Amino acid sequence: MKALFIGGTGTISTEISKLCVQKGWDLTLLNRGRTADLFPEGARLLKADINNEAEAGAVLGDEHWDVVADFIAFTPAQVERDIRLFEGKTAQYFFISSASAYQKPLASPWINEGTPLHNPYWKYSRDKAECERILRDAYDRRNFPITIIRPSHTYCERSVPLALHGNKGSFQVLERIRTGKRVIIPGDGTTFWALTHSRDFAVAFEGLMGNAHAMGETFQIVGDESLTWNQIHDLVGAALGREVHAVHIPTETIGLLWPEQIGGLLGDKSNSVLFDSKKIKRAVPAFTTTTNFSRGARECVDYIYSHPECQVPDPVFDDWCDRMLDAWDRALETFPRW
Repeated sequence: MKALFIGGTGTISTEISKLCVQKGWDLTLLNRGRTADLFPEGARLLKADINNEAEAGAVLGDEHWDVVADFIAFTPAQVERDIRLFEGKTAQYFFISSASAYQKPLASPWINEGTPLHNPYWKYSRDKAECERILRDAYDRRNFPITIIRPSHTYCERSVPLALHGNKGSFQVLERIRTGKRVIIPGDGTTFWALTHSRDFAVAFEGLMGNAHAMGETFQIVGDESLTWNQIHDLVGAALGREVHAVHIPTETIGLLWPEQIGGLLGDKSNSVLFDSKKIKRAVPAFTTTTNFSRGARECVDYIYSHPECQVPDPVFDDWCDRMLDAWDRALETFPRW
Protein backbone atom coordinates (compact mmCIF):
# COMPACT_ATOMS: atom_id res chain seq x y z
CA MET A 1 0.00 0.00 0.00
CA LYS A 2 1.15 3.52 -0.81
CA ALA A 3 1.51 6.26 1.78
CA LEU A 4 2.53 9.89 1.46
CA PHE A 5 3.80 11.74 4.53
CA ILE A 6 4.04 15.51 4.44
CA GLY A 7 7.01 16.17 6.68
CA GLY A 8 7.82 12.73 8.03
CA THR A 9 11.05 13.55 9.90
CA GLY A 10 9.71 15.32 13.01
CA THR A 11 9.40 14.33 16.65
CA ILE A 12 6.25 12.29 16.03
CA SER A 13 6.67 11.29 12.41
CA THR A 14 10.24 9.98 12.26
CA GLU A 15 9.40 6.79 14.15
CA ILE A 16 6.19 6.35 12.12
CA SER A 17 8.18 6.64 8.90
CA LYS A 18 10.69 4.03 10.08
CA LEU A 19 7.96 1.65 11.22
CA CYS A 20 6.03 1.98 7.96
CA VAL A 21 9.12 1.06 5.93
CA GLN A 22 9.68 -1.95 8.22
CA LYS A 23 6.03 -2.96 7.75
CA GLY A 24 6.35 -2.90 3.96
CA TRP A 25 4.56 0.33 3.12
CA ASP A 26 5.52 2.01 -0.16
CA LEU A 27 6.37 5.27 1.60
CA THR A 28 7.00 8.67 0.06
CA LEU A 29 7.96 11.76 2.03
CA LEU A 30 7.14 15.21 0.71
CA ASN A 31 9.44 17.70 2.41
CA ARG A 32 12.16 20.24 1.76
CA GLY A 33 14.96 17.71 2.22
CA ARG A 34 16.67 19.58 5.06
CA THR A 35 16.66 16.66 7.52
CA ALA A 36 18.38 14.02 5.43
CA ASP A 37 19.92 12.36 8.49
CA LEU A 38 16.41 11.43 9.70
CA PHE A 39 15.20 10.15 6.34
CA PRO A 40 14.27 6.43 6.56
CA GLU A 41 16.15 4.12 4.23
CA GLY A 42 13.72 2.64 1.73
CA ALA A 43 11.44 5.68 1.45
CA ARG A 44 11.15 7.94 -1.57
CA LEU A 45 11.64 11.70 -1.38
CA LEU A 46 9.55 14.26 -3.22
CA LYS A 47 11.37 17.52 -2.62
CA ALA A 48 8.99 20.45 -2.34
CA ASP A 49 7.59 22.99 0.09
CA ILE A 50 3.98 22.04 0.83
CA ASN A 51 3.27 25.68 1.67
CA ASN A 52 3.92 26.50 -1.99
CA GLU A 53 0.75 24.89 -3.33
CA ALA A 54 1.66 25.25 -7.00
CA GLU A 55 5.10 23.70 -6.47
CA ALA A 56 3.68 20.86 -4.37
CA GLY A 57 0.89 20.19 -6.86
CA ALA A 58 3.36 19.96 -9.72
CA VAL A 59 5.58 17.50 -7.84
CA LEU A 60 2.62 15.36 -6.72
CA GLY A 61 1.02 15.20 -10.14
CA ASP A 62 -1.94 12.82 -10.47
CA GLU A 63 -0.55 10.10 -8.22
CA HIS A 64 -3.07 8.35 -5.95
CA TRP A 65 -2.33 7.30 -2.38
CA ASP A 66 -3.88 4.85 0.03
CA VAL A 67 -2.87 7.16 2.89
CA VAL A 68 -1.85 10.80 3.07
CA ALA A 69 -0.71 12.16 6.46
CA ASP A 70 0.16 15.82 6.96
CA PHE A 71 2.38 16.22 10.02
CA ILE A 72 2.98 19.96 9.54
CA ALA A 73 -0.54 21.37 9.08
CA PHE A 74 -1.36 23.84 11.84
CA THR A 75 -3.81 26.39 10.39
CA PRO A 76 -7.20 26.32 8.66
CA ALA A 77 -5.62 27.62 5.45
CA GLN A 78 -3.23 24.67 5.39
CA VAL A 79 -5.92 22.01 5.70
CA GLU A 80 -8.04 23.79 3.09
CA ARG A 81 -5.01 23.58 0.79
CA ASP A 82 -4.67 19.86 1.55
CA ILE A 83 -8.30 19.26 0.65
CA ARG A 84 -7.70 20.93 -2.71
CA LEU A 85 -4.51 18.92 -3.31
CA PHE A 86 -5.74 15.49 -2.22
CA GLU A 87 -9.48 15.29 -2.77
CA GLY A 88 -10.02 12.31 -5.07
CA LYS A 89 -6.35 11.31 -4.74
CA THR A 90 -6.29 9.48 -1.41
CA ALA A 91 -8.35 6.83 0.33
CA GLN A 92 -7.48 8.20 3.79
CA TYR A 93 -6.22 11.58 4.98
CA PHE A 94 -4.66 11.97 8.45
CA PHE A 95 -4.70 15.28 10.26
CA ILE A 96 -2.55 15.66 13.38
CA SER A 97 -4.56 17.79 15.78
CA SER A 98 -3.71 18.31 19.46
CA ALA A 99 -5.06 17.29 22.85
CA SER A 100 -4.36 20.87 23.91
CA ALA A 101 -7.53 21.81 21.98
CA TYR A 102 -9.71 20.24 24.70
CA GLN A 103 -11.68 22.62 26.91
CA LYS A 104 -9.81 24.74 29.43
CA PRO A 105 -10.48 24.79 32.28
CA LEU A 106 -11.54 21.15 32.16
CA ALA A 107 -14.90 20.08 33.54
CA SER A 108 -13.30 16.72 34.38
CA PRO A 109 -9.69 15.52 34.31
CA TRP A 110 -10.85 12.38 32.46
CA ILE A 111 -10.53 13.09 28.74
CA ASN A 112 -11.88 11.12 25.82
CA GLU A 113 -12.57 11.92 22.19
CA GLY A 114 -15.95 13.39 23.13
CA THR A 115 -14.52 16.05 25.46
CA PRO A 116 -15.43 19.49 24.04
CA LEU A 117 -12.81 21.52 22.18
CA HIS A 118 -12.46 24.99 23.69
CA ASN A 119 -9.17 26.62 24.63
CA PRO A 120 -9.37 30.38 25.23
CA TYR A 121 -5.70 30.58 26.21
CA TRP A 122 -3.89 29.35 23.10
CA LYS A 123 -4.38 30.30 19.46
CA TYR A 124 -2.42 27.20 18.38
CA SER A 125 -5.10 25.02 19.97
CA ARG A 126 -7.99 27.05 18.58
CA ASP A 127 -6.49 26.76 15.10
CA LYS A 128 -6.24 22.98 15.49
CA ALA A 129 -9.90 22.83 16.55
CA GLU A 130 -10.92 24.93 13.55
CA CYS A 131 -8.91 22.64 11.26
CA GLU A 132 -10.89 19.71 12.66
CA ARG A 133 -14.16 21.54 11.99
CA ILE A 134 -13.20 22.22 8.36
CA LEU A 135 -12.17 18.61 7.79
CA ARG A 136 -15.27 17.26 9.50
CA ASP A 137 -17.39 19.44 7.22
CA ALA A 138 -15.51 18.14 4.16
CA TYR A 139 -16.15 14.57 5.35
CA ASP A 140 -19.85 15.20 6.03
CA ARG A 141 -20.53 17.11 2.82
CA ARG A 142 -18.15 15.51 0.29
CA ASN A 143 -16.93 12.30 1.94
CA PHE A 144 -13.34 13.55 2.13
CA PRO A 145 -11.81 10.50 3.89
CA ILE A 146 -10.46 11.90 7.17
CA THR A 147 -8.91 10.38 10.26
CA ILE A 148 -8.13 12.90 13.01
CA ILE A 149 -5.39 12.22 15.57
CA ARG A 150 -5.02 14.08 18.87
CA PRO A 151 -1.60 13.57 20.47
CA SER A 152 -0.74 14.99 23.86
CA HIS A 153 2.96 15.33 24.80
CA THR A 154 4.86 13.01 22.47
CA TYR A 155 8.64 13.00 22.70
CA CYS A 156 11.67 11.31 21.13
CA GLU A 157 15.30 10.90 22.12
CA ARG A 158 16.29 14.27 20.66
CA SER A 159 14.54 16.40 23.29
CA VAL A 160 13.52 15.93 26.93
CA PRO A 161 9.91 16.91 27.67
CA LEU A 162 9.83 19.49 30.47
CA ALA A 163 7.31 21.95 31.87
CA LEU A 164 9.20 25.15 31.11
CA HIS A 165 12.05 25.90 28.74
CA GLY A 166 13.18 28.62 26.37
CA ASN A 167 12.77 29.05 22.65
CA LYS A 168 15.75 26.79 21.87
CA GLY A 169 14.43 23.64 23.54
CA SER A 170 15.07 21.83 26.79
CA PHE A 171 18.86 21.43 26.72
CA GLN A 172 19.47 24.50 28.88
CA VAL A 173 17.24 23.02 31.60
CA LEU A 174 19.30 19.83 31.48
CA GLU A 175 22.41 21.93 31.94
CA ARG A 176 20.88 23.73 34.91
CA ILE A 177 20.15 20.36 36.53
CA ARG A 178 23.55 18.92 35.64
CA THR A 179 25.45 21.90 37.06
CA GLY A 180 23.39 22.15 40.25
CA LYS A 181 21.50 25.32 39.38
CA ARG A 182 17.91 25.78 40.44
CA VAL A 183 15.09 24.89 38.04
CA ILE A 184 11.69 26.57 37.82
CA ILE A 185 8.65 24.29 37.85
CA PRO A 186 5.34 26.08 37.20
CA GLY A 187 2.71 25.71 39.92
CA ASP A 188 3.31 23.23 42.72
CA GLY A 189 4.47 20.48 40.36
CA THR A 190 1.66 18.08 41.29
CA THR A 191 -0.26 18.44 38.01
CA PHE A 192 -0.64 15.05 36.34
CA TRP A 193 0.76 14.87 32.83
CA ALA A 194 0.93 12.13 30.20
CA LEU A 195 4.06 11.48 28.15
CA THR A 196 4.15 9.21 25.09
CA HIS A 197 7.32 8.00 23.44
CA SER A 198 7.24 8.36 19.67
CA ARG A 199 7.99 4.62 19.24
CA ASP A 200 4.76 3.75 21.04
CA PHE A 201 2.86 6.46 19.19
CA ALA A 202 4.06 5.00 15.88
CA VAL A 203 2.47 1.61 16.63
CA ALA A 204 -0.93 3.20 17.17
CA PHE A 205 -0.65 5.46 14.13
CA GLU A 206 0.49 2.77 11.71
CA GLY A 207 -2.28 0.52 13.01
CA LEU A 208 -4.84 3.12 11.93
CA MET A 209 -3.43 3.45 8.41
CA GLY A 210 -5.76 1.68 6.00
CA ASN A 211 -7.92 0.63 8.97
CA ALA A 212 -11.62 0.63 8.07
CA HIS A 213 -12.51 1.43 11.69
CA ALA A 214 -10.58 4.71 11.44
CA MET A 215 -12.53 6.29 8.57
CA GLY A 216 -14.26 9.49 9.66
CA GLU A 217 -13.08 8.94 13.23
CA THR A 218 -11.05 10.84 15.80
CA PHE A 219 -8.51 9.15 18.07
CA GLN A 220 -6.40 10.47 20.89
CA ILE A 221 -3.07 8.64 21.01
CA VAL A 222 -1.64 8.96 24.49
CA GLY A 223 0.40 6.49 26.54
CA ASP A 224 -0.77 4.80 29.73
CA GLU A 225 1.68 6.49 32.10
CA SER A 226 0.63 9.60 34.08
CA LEU A 227 3.26 11.44 36.11
CA THR A 228 3.39 14.73 37.98
CA TRP A 229 5.76 17.42 36.77
CA ASN A 230 7.74 16.91 39.96
CA GLN A 231 8.16 13.22 39.10
CA ILE A 232 9.08 14.03 35.51
CA HIS A 233 11.83 16.42 36.61
CA ASP A 234 13.10 13.97 39.22
CA LEU A 235 13.37 11.22 36.58
CA VAL A 236 15.34 13.58 34.34
CA GLY A 237 17.59 14.37 37.28
CA ALA A 238 18.08 10.65 37.95
CA ALA A 239 19.05 10.15 34.30
CA LEU A 240 21.65 12.89 34.71
CA GLY A 241 22.80 11.51 38.05
CA ARG A 242 21.89 14.78 39.77
CA GLU A 243 19.40 16.02 42.34
CA VAL A 244 16.90 18.54 40.96
CA HIS A 245 16.84 21.79 42.92
CA ALA A 246 13.28 22.77 42.07
CA VAL A 247 11.64 26.10 42.79
CA HIS A 248 7.87 26.27 42.36
CA ILE A 249 6.48 29.56 41.03
CA PRO A 250 2.76 30.08 40.33
CA THR A 251 1.80 29.52 36.72
CA GLU A 252 -0.14 32.80 36.64
CA THR A 253 2.98 34.67 37.75
CA ILE A 254 5.08 33.13 34.99
CA GLY A 255 2.37 33.97 32.45
CA LEU A 256 2.20 37.57 33.67
CA LEU A 257 5.96 38.02 33.32
CA TRP A 258 6.39 35.91 30.17
CA PRO A 259 3.11 36.22 28.21
CA GLU A 260 4.24 33.86 25.44
CA GLN A 261 4.02 31.01 27.98
CA ILE A 262 0.32 31.54 28.75
CA GLY A 263 -0.89 29.24 25.95
CA GLY A 264 1.44 26.35 26.71
CA LEU A 265 0.98 26.58 30.49
CA LEU A 266 -2.55 27.80 31.28
CA GLY A 267 -3.82 26.32 28.03
CA ASP A 268 -2.11 22.96 28.44
CA LYS A 269 0.60 21.88 30.88
CA SER A 270 -0.88 23.28 34.09
CA ASN A 271 -4.06 21.21 33.71
CA SER A 272 -4.16 17.75 35.27
CA VAL A 273 -5.26 15.30 32.59
CA LEU A 274 -6.06 11.59 32.56
CA PHE A 275 -6.63 10.20 29.08
CA ASP A 276 -9.10 7.44 28.26
CA SER A 277 -7.37 5.24 25.65
CA LYS A 278 -10.09 2.64 25.15
CA LYS A 279 -11.00 3.79 21.65
CA ILE A 280 -7.49 3.63 20.17
CA LYS A 281 -6.85 0.28 21.87
CA ARG A 282 -10.01 -1.19 20.35
CA ALA A 283 -8.89 -0.08 16.91
CA VAL A 284 -5.21 -1.02 17.42
CA PRO A 285 -4.90 -3.72 20.11
CA ALA A 286 -1.10 -3.71 19.81
CA PHE A 287 -0.88 -0.16 21.17
CA THR A 288 0.48 0.05 24.71
CA THR A 289 3.22 1.83 26.64
CA THR A 290 6.46 -0.06 26.11
CA THR A 291 8.77 2.85 27.00
CA ASN A 292 8.02 4.34 30.40
CA PHE A 293 9.54 7.73 31.13
CA SER A 294 12.18 6.36 33.49
CA ARG A 295 13.68 4.55 30.50
CA GLY A 296 12.76 7.32 28.05
CA ALA A 297 14.51 10.00 30.11
CA ARG A 298 17.72 7.95 30.19
CA GLU A 299 17.56 7.44 26.44
CA CYS A 300 17.07 11.17 25.89
CA VAL A 301 19.95 12.17 28.14
CA ASP A 302 22.31 9.59 26.61
CA TYR A 303 21.39 10.64 23.07
CA ILE A 304 21.56 14.39 23.66
CA TYR A 305 24.93 14.30 25.40
CA SER A 306 26.40 12.10 22.65
CA HIS A 307 25.07 14.28 19.81
CA PRO A 308 26.48 17.82 19.81
CA GLU A 309 23.80 19.04 17.41
CA CYS A 310 21.22 18.48 20.18
CA GLN A 311 23.21 20.53 22.69
CA VAL A 312 21.81 23.97 21.88
CA PRO A 313 22.61 26.53 24.59
CA ASP A 314 20.00 29.12 25.46
CA PRO A 315 21.77 31.90 27.40
CA VAL A 316 18.74 34.19 27.19
CA PHE A 317 16.53 31.64 28.96
CA ASP A 318 19.29 30.80 31.44
CA ASP A 319 19.71 34.47 32.36
CA TRP A 320 15.94 34.92 32.69
CA CYS A 321 15.78 31.96 35.11
CA ASP A 322 18.60 33.40 37.23
CA ARG A 323 16.99 36.84 37.39
CA MET A 324 13.55 35.37 38.01
CA LEU A 325 14.79 33.22 40.89
CA ASP A 326 16.73 36.10 42.46
CA ALA A 327 13.62 38.30 42.28
CA TRP A 328 11.49 35.48 43.72
CA ASP A 329 13.88 35.12 46.67
CA ARG A 330 13.74 38.86 47.37
CA ALA A 331 9.94 38.90 47.09
CA LEU A 332 9.60 36.02 49.56
CA GLU A 333 11.70 37.95 52.07
CA THR A 334 9.23 40.84 51.96
CA PHE A 335 6.07 38.75 52.49
CA PRO A 336 4.60 38.97 56.01
CA ARG A 337 5.10 35.92 58.20
CA TRP A 338 2.22 34.51 60.23
